[in-house]
Amino acid sequence: MNRKEFISLAGLSGVGLMLPYETWGKSAGLKNKISLAQWSMNKSFFSGKKDPVKYPALAAELGFDGVEYVNQFYFDRLEKGSTSSKNVKALANELNQHANDNNIASVLIMVDREGNLSSSDSKEISNSIEQHKKWVELAAELNCQSVRVNLSGSEDAEEWVKRSVEGLTSLSEFAKQHGLNIIVENHGGFSSNGAMLAEVMKKTNLDNCGTLPDFGNFCIKGGYGKCDDWYDPYKGVAELMPYAKSLSAKAYNFDSDGFETKIDYVKMMKIVKESNYKGFIGVEYEGNGLSEVDGILATKNLLEKLM
Repeated sequence: MNRKEFISLAGLSGVGLMLPYETWGKSAGLKNKISLAQWSMNKSFFSGKKDPVKYPALAAELGFDGVEYVNQFYFDRLEKGSTSSKNVKALANELNQHANDNNIASVLIMVDREGNLSSSDSKEISNSIEQHKKWVELAAELNCQSVRVNLSGSEDAEEWVKRSVEGLTSLSEFAKQHGLNIIVENHGGFSSNGAMLAEVMKKTNLDNCGTLPDFGNFCIKGGYGKCDDWYDPYKGVAELMPYAKSLSAKAYNFDSDGFETKIDYVKMMKIVKESNYKGFIGVEYEGNGLSEVDGILATKNLLEKLM
């Protein structure tokens, strides 16, 4: 399917076509580029229906300016503990070819399942940093801006802050050698407490260390199906935007006017505008009501209408 067919599909989907501009204003003044988070297609990649190496081309077909990779789809190429520069460069060459051929920017890599950067054990933090290094090296080969990490480990709030600073400082110093940022997403546990993550940023206090605010990941305790402790998402995003080096526009479902039904996008985008944020805004569709492509395009349409 070519780009025109995708755009046609978006137009026929019935979402994001007519939005009440009076709620936002015709001159929002936002001109951010929009990237696509690879997790939006996780079902297709995990099932083998789509090739993760060709991801930049898939994102370009959908009309995006940039891509946000997820390391989980490349575990078969860079095994846990692997630091082989040969493997890193081989994978980078393939991804770069697809990105360059489609004139699309590689924005960041999201790193999961590589140890606990906020562990109460300094040795475990060191091991996690070592496991992250190959992804930092890959991000550098791809000319990314950042590497997104998670802060999990200690279950004591005060110690979590202290250990998070420890882990982020060491990893950020390594990333700085490669001209990269280390950014933290609110992604469950204490990291979904906006005030606590902001405190970590203040104490880390490094130019190449920041946040990736996600509109939807504010469950502190419990699973996504049943959350026992929600943090106010609008308060959380506002607290994290001063440190933002990227941004994740999460979406789950849409009404007949193209608005997200769980998240007030008008309110969120006002927070983004007021923060004077100039970076990429990443689309991350996680709903089940639409196909991956329809959900991605609905989210993208909504962002474009509000901008």
